[in-house]
Amino acid sequence: RTNTEFVEVVDRGHVNMRVWERGSGETLACGTGACAAAVCAIQQKGMENKVLAEVPGGTLTISWNGNGEAVFLSGPAEFICDAFAAN
Repeated sequence: RTNTEFVEVVDRGHVNMRVWERGSGETLACGTGACAAAVCAIQQKGMENKVLAEVPGGTLTISWNGNGEAVFLSGPAEFICDAFAAN
């Protein structure tokens, strides 16, 4: 009953990541989780300040220049459903 990211550090600029979200199961990506994983990897593993995160939905690019700086995320986006569509 939790949201969880599984992260494997490949090298100083690259991680593999899988996402499990409570109520949904495995998802294609999680931008917030990818940003958190990248910041943690930069702080804890001495990675570059630009990290490529490989997720089932594609490759995400996360950049962070350290404490007090914004985290930037870019990557593919695709519309997959509309939960509020009129019948």
